[in-house]
Amino acid sequence: MRINKYLAQCGVASRRDCDKLVAEGRVTVNGRPADVGADVEEGDVIKVDGKVVTVKKNEYYILHKPKGYLCTVSDDKGRKTVMDILGSGVGRVYPVGRLDYDSEGLLILTTDGELAQHLTHPSNEVPKTYVVKVEGRLTEADLNPIRSGIEIEGGYVTKKCRAHIIETNRDFTRVEITLREGKNREIRKMFAAIGKEVTLLKRTKVGELSLRGLDRGAFRKLTPAEVAYLKSI
Repeated sequence: MRINKYLAQCGVASRRDCDKLVAEGRVTVNGRPADVGADVEEGDVIKVDGKVVTVKKNEYYILHKPKGYLCTVSDDKGRKTVMDILGSGVGRVYPVGRLDYDSEGLLILTTDGELAQHLTHPSNEVPKTYVVKVEGRLTEADLNPIRSGIEIEGGYVTKKCRAHIIETNRDFTRVEITLREGKNREIRKMFAAIGKEVTLLKRTKVGELSLRGLDRGAFRKLTPAEVAYLKSI
């Protein structure tokens, strides 16, 4: 097995980040510095920063993240993170991707670095669905620039996406949008490009995995079938 895959299965990091650890000389195999791309075998002793790592049974959770929490394990400014919701009864899991501090919705947390890499790597184009609320009325025609790809702050042109209006009136419009990429604050920037400020942003699905039955601030373990599905999309 390639060493980056082994380390990812140990929950150390994604395969790409494991390659970086190896390149930095922080990984040893049987007491010798490991090489990027090396294979490891049963019985080898692998250490990261001097500590032995072994393949563990991975943990998988789904969380309905509320607003006002960071998608990090810790924060040096003392702000609340999603780990504060999980509490001490859950082991050391890591958020897959991110939701802004002011955003809410579906967040996956796991020790499985390989799955995290699969769900977040741009080349896999895993669909993620959001409900967006903006002030004022929008028409379906107003969404055409967003659907076809729009230039946002920084000069980046977004990829084509699906978007349709769920509800609209003179005070606000609610839009469902599905993206296959995940640039920083991309949805907020897309709507800013058509002159609309996002007042609510909620992720409702990753693929077809949804928040169904999960109240805001609640979490649960993913079922084996759900984990298998996420690995397949």
